[in-house]
Amino acid sequence: MSTSQQQAEVVGGKIAAGQTFSAADQLQLVTFGLGSEEFAVDILAVQEINRMMALTRVPQSPPEVEGVINLRGKIIPVVDLRKRFGLPATDKSEQSRIVVVEVHARTIGFIVDRVSEVLRISGKIVEPAPSMVCSVDADFIAGVGKLEDRLLILLDLGRLFSVEQIEAAKAA
Repeated sequence: MSTSQQQAEVVGGKIAAGQTFSAADQLQLVTFGLGSEEFAVDILAVQEINRMMALTRVPQSPPEVEGVINLRGKIIPVVDLRKRFGLPATDKSEQSRIVVVEVHARTIGFIVDRVSEVLRISGKIVEPAPSMVCSVDADFIAGVGKLEDRLLILLDLGRLFSVEQIEAAKAA
């Protein structure tokens, strides 16, 4: 078993920082935008994508937690990914979406400016993330996909949302 296969199994088949991909690896991704940058996460982590809905604010919650939503009887904390990345705040638009994912066996939502597409790419076009790839902390980046006309920043959800952060958001 290769190192990349072992790493993939450790994180439940999700994309992880430090993971290497081969030409045989096929990644299926959900892509979304924040400002002018385009990001992607493993489709296996995504439970659903929703239009913006009313969020219930929770007193004394962490700054990046916008509130909670009731999704079919389940209370889910929602994080503003712009705040999480330290990007300037913008008004939510018709394009804004809440991406609901499962991370560390917990469900959490995050707000993005827009969801672009679902696509499949070969692992051979993914390179390790350079330390200064964008405005996002490189610890969250699993790699950069080089598409014909753009770069796609692959996020490691396990590092982006640590167990402690998810627990803090749920406790709030």
